[in-house]
Amino acid sequence: MIEIQCLGSSSAGNAYRITDGHTALLLEAGFPFKSLQRALNFRMSDIVGCLISHEHGDHSKAAKDVMKAGITIYTGQGTADALGLSGHRIKSIKAHQQFEIGTWSIRPFEIEHDAAEPLGFILANTEGDKLVFLTDTYYCRYRFAGLTHIMVECNYSLDIVNKRVSAGQLHSAQKKRLLRSHFGLEHVKGFLKANDISKVEEIWLLHLSDGNSDAERFKREIQETTGKLVMVADR
Repeated sequence: MIEIQCLGSSSAGNAYRITDGHTALLLEAGFPFKSLQRALNFRMSDIVGCLISHEHGDHSKAAKDVMKAGITIYTGQGTADALGLSGHRIKSIKAHQQFEIGTWSIRPFEIEHDAAEPLGFILANTEGDKLVFLTDTYYCRYRFAGLTHIMVECNYSLDIVNKRVSAGQLHSAQKKRLLRSHFGLEHVKGFLKANDISKVEEIWLLHLSDGNSDAERFKREIQETTGKLVMVADR
């Protein structure tokens, strides 16, 4: 059974703790290290490894301090280079090359974002659970079988964005970047419909924008679309 704990999920910082009861991992490290420590009740020694999707600060801010704490970081070489990470606590990973951390088998895959080497992750454990972690992308070219847990960015809804542009609250250039770098509500619905979600137990909606989202609406619409338990990650 997978247990997911959201430590924070927004442009201010992203980090999640996941465990299958045997091996605890950190997904992203986008807060100051002391904030991560507090959120984890100072039990950093429980964390066996940390996956970082890309180099933007809201996903990687504490990377160097996490390594200093004795936790190995797994990320693409492009991300490691962009962050200036080196040493024995950094493990370079590549899309489609599976690796193991404790009871987890992890397969990275490419995502579409304005970063050096952005990655999504499929995590499977020995008990048959399978989680996809997909954030900061505007497109996913892959389909996944046998998922039991989904953690997916749901940053905005296009109708909200258009209303804000029309009202002068959002510049058209900001809209353009948003559409070319993040997953919105419409993307999430399409992604869920394109995948076999018959075994899915939980869907987590991540990284909601402060101004371009509606948490209650997003949760309701994804529940109506899927009939599954939907959680909105704390912002």
